[in-house]
Amino acid sequence: MPMRDAAQAACVSRAFLHSWRSHPNLDFSKKTLGSNKKTYGNGEVARDFSSKVDHILRKHSGIGVKKLKIHMPKFCNAKDSCYLDSWLQIAVIPGIEDLVLALSWRAKYNFPYSLLSNGSGDSIRSLHLAGCSFRPTSELGGLRTLTRLHLRDVCIKGGELGSLLSSSLTLEQLEIMYCDGIVCLKVPCLLQRLSDLKVFECRTLRVIDSKAPNISRFSFTGDHRVKLSLGEALQMNNLHMYFSGAVHYARVELPSSMPNLETATIYSASEIVDTPMLHSKYAHLKNLSIALRAFTFPPTYDYFSLASFFDACPSLEIFLLDVSQRKMEHVSILGDPSGLRHLRGQHHHKIKSVKILGFTSSKSLVELTCHVVENITSLELLTLEAHQSTVRCSVPAHNCRKCSPLPIDVLMEAERALFAIRAFIEPKVSSKVKLNIVEPCRQCHAAELARLG
Repeated sequence: MPMRDAAQAACVSRAFLHSWRSHPNLDFSKKTLGSNKKTYGNGEVARDFSSKVDHILRKHSGIGVKKLKIHMPKFCNAKDSCYLDSWLQIAVIPGIEDLVLALSWRAKYNFPYSLLSNGSGDSIRSLHLAGCSFRPTSELGGLRTLTRLHLRDVCIKGGELGSLLSSSLTLEQLEIMYCDGIVCLKVPCLLQRLSDLKVFECRTLRVIDSKAPNISRFSFTGDHRVKLSLGEALQMNNLHMYFSGAVHYARVELPSSMPNLETATIYSASEIVDTPMLHSKYAHLKNLSIALRAFTFPPTYDYFSLASFFDACPSLEIFLLDVSQRKMEHVSILGDPSGLRHLRGQHHHKIKSVKILGFTSSKSLVELTCHVVENITSLELLTLEAHQSTVRCSVPAHNCRKCSPLPIDVLMEAERALFAIRAFIEPKVSSKVKLNIVEPCRQCHAAELARLG
């Protein structure tokens, strides 16, 4: 029974009160406790939340707690978090397996790592901390059964995290988000079970040095490139990278260290140099998604150079390219239709589906697409989608009757893209290939399209 239902039942049933006081799964949030801004103001929500949690935990026996989740309202401050030490002392005892403590930055709370040295550290399997300071030390030992560690907006230094990791040998998942105190993230080879590593927007991070041998999924998102060393990542089969220059980095530096990669998603808001044609291969890569998205993607970048990935991925089956941008400044094929480039002798026999989102009239993008239809003998489906509204009437999940507006210049470029598709690409598409051309919604954008004539 969910804890909220248990609490309500306890109010009307004395017989149920004892079982509620021994409830093993404690989940405290505005939703579970019924604290919301419609009933209370911001400050009152914080006080109401703290009062209810304090009352429940002081009545709880502390016996048999398996899960403790505390999601404090975002407007809680240091004064509201003064209860936390006593709450944790009641519930974080030997036998606890799952601990979530999510605070706002205003709480300025220092998580008492010593609390995990009383035996509870021997049973805890999942630890999720957000919005607090966390200072683990080697003297207090590690978390011997920990399998999942998630840190979000946590004040912790690289050495402190390294100390914890070195003594948490059962760790399987490590996720670090917005932890700006980490400059160098070192993952020791002792973490034989670690399979999933995610690092997201740690602004001061400069180095990721992992020697864990069995990582199969790695995700990195940041506003800058870091020095990345994953050793011989022979188990790596799923890669997600998001930073400027990620496409060039993925093509030049990673193939030799990730020979068994099967799925890759690469985002970049800027590429200074084109993607080179090299001999290195991703021999087993089957699914490749590349997003080159920005307000205006650098017009010097040559989309045609992405053909290098087709040559590098002999097992590729699905290719997705997103080139959506607010303002296209590449040379348009409509202004210069002459001298289309070709890559001779580069044929592909595995790719079944190619999808390009945010299609424009860029000459180099048209050249890349022509390369696809002329050289991929196994192609079954080609989808070319002009710029779309963020919210679409045709998408049930968006739950709207009308598409969100598109600027007139974006619609104009979408029309140019559609003309380029029909003039330069469609005539070359084999009858064996299904060509799917997706236009902006004609009904919702009728007035703007009428102005374009």
